[in-house]
Formats: sequence, C-alpha cells, structure tokens
Amino acid sequence: MAKAADGHVGVVAGLVRASFLVNAVYAESAREYGITAQQGQLLCVLMAQPYGMRELGGILHLAKSSLTELVDRSAQRGLVRREPDPRDGRAVRVALTGQGAELADAFYAATCARIDELPSSLEPGERDALGRLLGRVVEDNQVPVVFMEPADATAR
Repeated sequence: MAKAADGHVGVVAGLVRASFLVNAVYAESAREYGITAQQGQLLCVLMAQPYGMRELGGILHLAKSSLTELVDRSAQRGLVRREPDPRDGRAVRVALTGQGAELADAFYAATCARIDELPSSLEPGERDALGRLLGRVVEDNQVPVVFMEPADATAR
C-alpha cells in the first residue's frame, strides 16, 4: 500500500487515507471548540434543518442508544433541543438552540477553512476536477448531506 515512486496511490488507499486526514482535521476543530467530533457532526447536520431521531441515526450512522446519548449530552450543554414533530405527534425532532447555532457556525467555518487547505498544492483545475470526482462518488453512493457546501451555509 505504499505510494509509487511518482507519488500516486491507488483509489482505495487514497480514499481511506483521505478520510483519516479529514477525520483528524474534524477532531482537531472539535477539540478547539470544546466539543466531541460527533457533536460537531451533529451540529453541522442540524445547520440545514431540524431532523427526527430516526433520520439523524441514518445520517450519522449511529445506533438509537448512541444517538440518544449524543443528543442528551448536546442538550445538556444547551446546543440542541428536542421539539415535537409536526407530522407525527409521537416523534420528536432535534434542532439547534441559539447557542448551538452560533457554535455550529463558528465550528463549521473553522473546519471548512482547515479542510480547504488540505489540497492547497493542487492547481485550480485540479481542485475543480477533484471536487467533481468526489461529488460523483458521494452522489453515486447516495451519501446524505452531512456537511453543507460553504456557499450553501452562507445563504441560510
């Protein structure tokens, strides 16, 4: 799995190593904001809109008990709140509080800036190509939007 003399790695190794790289940046940002990486993920997902617990579990790939613990810890810190689901009286949705929205915005901006630096050695055309190719990979695999594009976050 070592890289070739010309610097190329295979698709599998490249994607796995890139995911480790992004996860490390995410964890570093979370530590600086005094939250866990999972809380950072939760806040970023909720930036778009409130979600029901079942939806959140699917998006974050968490078991019900793990998600409940995450939401409980985040609610105790005043970052999220549970609210009735207007479509289903038995269900609840999770939404950002004012404090949670402020933290989410700051965490999101800092994390985007760090991640944007990762491919800094690429030329603009290469960055565009990388974005298009990664976009196809996530679309083809129906990856939910867990992290908005910076322009989308600014527009909300």
